[in-house]
Amino acid sequence: MIDKLSWIAVYPELVLLIMACVIALVDLGVKTPGRTLTYLLSMMTLAVVAAMEASYALGGQTFYGFGNMVVVDPMGSWLKCFSSITLMVTVVYGRPYAAGRDMLRGGEFFTLSLFALLGMFVMISGHNFLVLYMGLELMTLCSYALVALRRDDARATEAAMKYFVLGALASGFLLYGLSMLYGATGSLDINEVFKAIADRQVKHQVLVFGLVFIVAGLAFKLGAVPFHMWLPDVYHGAPTAVTLIIGGAPQLAAFAMCIRLLVEGLLPLALDWQQMLVLLAIGSLLIGNLAAVAQTNLKRMLAFSTISQMGFLLLGLLAGVVSGNPINPLTTESAYGAAMFYALTYVLTTLGAFGIILLLARAGHESEEIVDLAGLNQRSPLYAGVMAMAMFSLAGLPPMVGFYAKLGVLQALISSGQTSYVMLAVFAVMMSLIGAFYYLRIVKVMYFDAPLSHNAQPVSAPADARIVLAINGALILALGIFPSGLMTLCAQSIKSIVTSLGS
Repeated sequence: MIDKLSWIAVYPELVLLIMACVIALVDLGVKTPGRTLTYLLSMMTLAVVAAMEASYALGGQTFYGFGNMVVVDPMGSWLKCFSSITLMVTVVYGRPYAAGRDMLRGGEFFTLSLFALLGMFVMISGHNFLVLYMGLELMTLCSYALVALRRDDARATEAAMKYFVLGALASGFLLYGLSMLYGATGSLDINEVFKAIADRQVKHQVLVFGLVFIVAGLAFKLGAVPFHMWLPDVYHGAPTAVTLIIGGAPQLAAFAMCIRLLVEGLLPLALDWQQMLVLLAIGSLLIGNLAAVAQTNLKRMLAFSTISQMGFLLLGLLAGVVSGNPINPLTTESAYGAAMFYALTYVLTTLGAFGIILLLARAGHESEEIVDLAGLNQRSPLYAGVMAMAMFSLAGLPPMVGFYAKLGVLQALISSGQTSYVMLAVFAVMMSLIGAFYYLRIVKVMYFDAPLSHNAQPVSAPADARIVLAINGALILALGIFPSGLMTLCAQSIKSIVTSLGS
């Protein structure tokens, strides 16, 4: 008999699942080219689910369901709320693009996106190894199908194959690592695994062996070096609307999975996974920034930019623990809160950058080369302004929100008092200086270069997309001027996790 609390824990997931199935059936009778009814039902579903998750988060309670396999806590609820909003914005930006490329012959673009979001929800709420893995597979299988949605596009098909093969390999790594931990601890429950490791009931060598595979699987999902090979090809080859689906909300789910596994489950092994995260962060910052400098394609540049941004996120994840132990609850909350703030602001900025690429695209032309942005300010000051704010934010320049995101991570590293962490902070700043070059190059092209002949005409977009884009740009600036509210929300969301470790 399933208790009432278990059903309450998964109400948003049930609503999302039922509505995704209903939308898939309703879409069979939709004949309009833009799938207007399917679009409106999808947006309504996402809005309702986001509101439900926000109400859970504001309640501030932590409770478990289905025999501790599912957890509802402020961090998870906020991440699911923001993931839903992210997908709403993605669909608004991507619908005109998809309609112009014959991707809306059916409603798969909408239904697969909803099922991918359901997978993210399961990843974020999972408190059991099998539940986490099921959520991950649901999300990635939908992502593979979305990348291949343009069946007649050879580049998209190639990207889907690369994504599928490498994704299956990474999933195998993660599953093998989880099976090693299950074999060593005798439990799939994250709390039970934490207790077994903390009580030193298991041989350390066995745990570390499984941990290596888990970190490798997580690094692939984040796109960290050396598991980044899929990212530039998939970002470039996938239809741009799908690229934004892959590069947006899934990053929040991957962050949640890192917290669930590394912090809630494997914190007693922090001394081991921290060393791995250091190498991943250094490699991501170095290779991501250096490779981005050489790119002429905007989507590939943003792919390598994502790799470098994930390096910063990993620095935040490792800053909460020193010598394998939390420094003190306040510092640990601050570090993981800074990492969560970084993930949220990165997704917000990515939405703005890819939104511009999507809205500039037109029939027969993708507008994804850097030169395609030449003279954009003359054609649309709004588009150029939002893109400039997104680039300034990714570069970490004040007063954009990206500056405070980077500053929060650097403060977490420096406040640890460890020389090695301070050196990592200095290295991250140096890499950010390199990154500033290719971000500011975009701004220079938009404002100072003459538009190309085939890009001279004014740009246009549906009213809903223009409104969302303006709000997107305003948030990048407003959260940079007033960052304390979101920072406090992130720190408070993490607090319940830190205080309940091992309980």
